[in-house]
Amino acid sequence: MRVCNLSSGSDGNVTYLETDNVKVLVDIGLSCAEVCKRLKLLNVEPQQIDAILITHEHNDHIKGLDVFASKYKTKVFVHEKGMGAVYAKMRKLPASQMYAFSDFAFTIGDLTVDNVELPHDSIHCTGYVFSCNQKKISIITDLGHTTSKILEKIGGSSLVYLESNHDVQMLKENPNYSASLKVRILGNKGHLSNIDCARAVEFLCKTGTKQIMLSHISRHNNTQTLAYKTVCDYLKTKGIIEGENIKISVTSIYPSPIFKLN
Repeated sequence: MRVCNLSSGSDGNVTYLETDNVKVLVDIGLSCAEVCKRLKLLNVEPQQIDAILITHEHNDHIKGLDVFASKYKTKVFVHEKGMGAVYAKMRKLPASQMYAFSDFAFTIGDLTVDNVELPHDSIHCTGYVFSCNQKKISIITDLGHTTSKILEKIGGSSLVYLESNHDVQMLKENPNYSASLKVRILGNKGHLSNIDCARAVEFLCKTGTKQIMLSHISRHNNTQTLAYKTVCDYLKTKGIIEGENIKISVTSIYPSPIFKLN
């Protein structure tokens, strides 16, 4: 498998993943034109995308879906519980291009797609676990807290894109965020903090995960440096050394490194 996050954060989320036989996007939260531009950096044409898998209906995850999928006749996969909320925002995309899946794993070509529900303030938010040739990649963003079910589902992944949205103190002290917005973000169905992300990484390291990409980092309540430092400092207290036991990197609104899992 080859995977590259093309954008992560409230400005838009898009991740590209391919196997020998299929090419897919997870979310498409940038404009169609911008997604096409970024795919070209990978030498991928938009018409080559076999499927788009959607996590949930918030605009930073589906902004370019209607135009892209209708223009290039791309299949769109959404969990059955979130299908209606996504389709309600479409104006051009035919219903015939949308495919609902349930809680069970399914395949797109040689790619096995499993899923787990994430606690987020959307109609339904999906975390994805991709497998091919005994390699496993997970994409887990937009969740207020982790659960044993989520951690067990993604455990053993070689690579995990995991939300590290905010620093709790920075969020609480932000004068530009209303009290109600702070409560939403900090709540059980909001977004994952740096320290809660660190605790999840501790668990994942013990399952054999070797690479974490800190994702969906807030522009207003976090920094890449702070997210990285918080996670690494916490892991160090548990005897887990970044660069030795596990590698920690950070995503941004720009394309991140390409990972190849053979």
